[in-house]
Amino acid sequence: MTVAQATSATDLLAARQTLRLCTAGSVDDGKSTFVGRLLHDTKSVLADQLASVERSSADRGFEGLDLSLLVDGLRAEREQGITIDVAYRYFATDKRTFILADTPGHVQYTRNTVTGMSTSQVVVLLVDARNGVVEQTIRHLTVAKLLGVRTVILAVNKIDLVDYSEDTFTQIKDTFEAKAHELGIEQPIVVPISALKGDNVVERSTNMDWYTGPTILDVLEEIPVNSGRALDLDFRFNIQYVLREHASDYRAYAGRINAGTINVGDTVTAPHGRTTTVVGIDTSDGEVDSARAGQSVALRLADEIDLVRGDLLAAGTRPEPVREFEATVVGLSEKELTAGKAVKLRYGTGLERARVVSIERTLDIDSADNDVLDPAAVGLNDIAHVTIQTAGELPVEDYAARGAVGNFLLIDQSSGNTLAAGLVGKRLR
Repeated sequence: MTVAQATSATDLLAARQTLRLCTAGSVDDGKSTFVGRLLHDTKSVLADQLASVERSSADRGFEGLDLSLLVDGLRAEREQGITIDVAYRYFATDKRTFILADTPGHVQYTRNTVTGMSTSQVVVLLVDARNGVVEQTIRHLTVAKLLGVRTVILAVNKIDLVDYSEDTFTQIKDTFEAKAHELGIEQPIVVPISALKGDNVVERSTNMDWYTGPTILDVLEEIPVNSGRALDLDFRFNIQYVLREHASDYRAYAGRINAGTINVGDTVTAPHGRTTTVVGIDTSDGEVDSARAGQSVALRLADEIDLVRGDLLAAGTRPEPVREFEATVVGLSEKELTAGKAVKLRYGTGLERARVVSIERTLDIDSADNDVLDPAAVGLNDIAHVTIQTAGELPVEDYAARGAVGNFLLIDQSSGNTLAAGLVGKRLR
């Protein structure tokens, strides 16, 4: 390869967009095999990895390749044949690169699924064609909707075990689409696959003449990479560090831009209504004229304002500070969250004392009408609507753009463990 060819290849790689996706599903629905199939068939597996999988498959008496071993990296997981944590995988095609969060299927690990989905644009839900849509499928679909995921793909896996039945696929498809529409997900995508055999994951199946739709990879390659929602919001910047250098009189405010864009010369609003102008934007690569959501920068301001970690710099419409707000929370701990409980609330980079004033209801994922009203507590994996009161005023705003704004954590004061993840103002129904 010539230098020019190498440079061209590097430029093409850099130009490819990156899509973040997440897998979810019940235990034994074949998520690990599905991810292994994606990696294998997109030629994203190194030769030594493949050789190791071949040896391990043979040792276990597996006929052919057990592709789940490509993603089940922990020895204890391999011995039990399960996946127990979120694992991030990277692969690429000629069209784009992918970051995939492979989440566990056990109901007690729904909190891990929340983690995986929170940064994903696309969720691939797997179901076993023999079982169809089950409670865990609806739970994961509900969480995807709560977190603002707009594209959900249902992969009806193990279709080979029902003789590639079109009737079975159609029944599952109709059930899933009805539930998705009930939750407000307008265009769910349903694909019949066999991750073990390779049908419709990367390569089109020759066993289902009745299916003329796309493969999973076709869908993933064609979905527009949506990085613009956070950019479309007003500028939001939570201060993480105050940088001072007395010798040069340097003073800047470092952090990660949550939403929007900022330019040198823009006016920003600080707490208590103070306004000032951005006179400099510093990055690890030097000074720049503008920056956008997702970038870590240090902002230099025209005026000396007393700002500390956790303070919000904003442009456009600044959220009004409040001491009480409604939210939806997802229980992440075996320790229950009860009404009246004092907690610490992490919002942005700030930490504030807070109290759960009331728990209005917990969501019954199987019914639109039979939610549990005034429950005693929020337990592990529960989805609940609550009212929260804070000791000091916080500039909270409604959850948007997959957590660019409006997300928070509730933390146990004594242990420091996270009790729940929250979405300000978010209501599923």
